[in-house]
Amino acid sequence: MRIGILSYRSASRRAAPEELRLQKEARLSGHTSRIFRANKFMMVYDGHSPWLYYDGKPFPHYDVMISRPSVLKDVDLYASVIEQMQMMGTLVFNRYESIVNAKNKLKTTQILDHYGIPVPQTVIVRRSDDLKGAVKILGGFPVILKQPVGSYGNGVTIIESMRALKSVIVWDQPLYLLQKFVKFSKGKDIRIFVVNGKVIGSMMRSAKKGEFRSNIELGGVGRPIKVTDEEVSIALRSVQALDLHYGGVDVIRGQDGPAVLEVNSNPGFKSLEKATEINVAKSIVDYAIELADRRA
Repeated sequence: MRIGILSYRSASRRAAPEELRLQKEARLSGHTSRIFRANKFMMVYDGHSPWLYYDGKPFPHYDVMISRPSVLKDVDLYASVIEQMQMMGTLVFNRYESIVNAKNKLKTTQILDHYGIPVPQTVIVRRSDDLKGAVKILGGFPVILKQPVGSYGNGVTIIESMRALKSVIVWDQPLYLLQKFVKFSKGKDIRIFVVNGKVIGSMMRSAKKGEFRSNIELGGVGRPIKVTDEEVSIALRSVQALDLHYGGVDVIRGQDGPAVLEVNSNPGFKSLEKATEINVAKSIVDYAIELADRRA
């Protein structure tokens, strides 16, 4: 079987550790595997040519493509190559529609809330006149301000006053998300990794001193933790609601129970593997192979 890994890293940089892990596990399973760089693809439309060229040559057939779309803006445009692969009949893992929904915090919130999956109380604002009312709905300051698209903690700010809120928002985005600050969590959240409808690993992430965001990329520390049945349930339901083959669900523990902060369509897992000694890469590759076998 031919297993591709679609990397969105610049061609001048080495592939991400997770991408290299996926390639290694695919080869250890006895399959051919290659990492492709998204910016080397060219889409062609003339009714006759192959729909995709890679590095100037027709893109060969691959049985499954594991996507790693590490993009923070214009997601629908950058992910269009994934949609093109799907149109050509390539099995892509995760798919375009799921990635676009997961990358957009508003879409994610809409979908999770629609299916009754708990999220922190959130208000979407489009104009300055609504800020005072939005903060009142959330119970006052502090509040969390989020840009609609972002990852690794980017675009997430804690706001302590109306003056600070008005000074931070410059309305360069069409909308912003204001979210209730969950004091009970104390700078901690839980990353729950789901593959094939199963939780394969989880870790508690604790923010470094002076930081409220627990992202590992921002200095957070991860340690293995046993999650509750309720936390498992909302993680599985979140991934299912967004129709992801695999995903990382960030859960916060509040006084009213757990709530989902974010669902990641290309979650990092090197820290999870280190903290838990679980072979996350193998779980992803095994499921990709299983889906490709079913389709053959």
